[in-house]
Amino acid sequence: MERYPVDLDPGQVVRWIKAECEATPLAFRTSVRCMREMRTLNGNDGVALDDEDRGDLSEVATIITLEIAPVHARDGWTLSVVVEDELGHHSLGTGTIGEEVQLDPDYFYRMFIRRGRGNAIVSAEVDDPSARQRLNWLLHLIETDHHAPDGHAPPTRKRKAG
Repeated sequence: MERYPVDLDPGQVVRWIKAECEATPLAFRTSVRCMREMRTLNGNDGVALDDEDRGDLSEVATIITLEIAPVHARDGWTLSVVVEDELGHHSLGTGTIGEEVQLDPDYFYRMFIRRGRGNAIVSAEVDDPSARQRLNWLLHLIETDHHAPDGHAPPTRKRKAG
């Protein structure tokens, strides 16, 4: 497997996938997972802390990942949009840290992509060169905002006859 960054606007990717899934609900498999992570304050963020405060405070970051995959896993690619949203300083023990929860893709779009919250990146993972070619075709459609007129997703691996 090869994982690499994709140079596309995360909002554009999410909007395109959202439109395709609304037109053809079974075009892709999508899932959104969210996890909160506690990070120790190091004093380099402009907040003056003494040793006691430093032990009591931490930063909470929320990492939300939208995974997009073809309906058939054998097509061999996954496209991910990851948003890291630093919510600020919170006392230790507030909220559920480290627990992964599933989110609705529309909620992900409304709360993070449309509002521009957090830092978002797009990455891809492919199994082999033919999977990369299929994903490149999809990325071209997303980049040019082209939707298949019949609502079908990108072509899948051709089956051998016989």
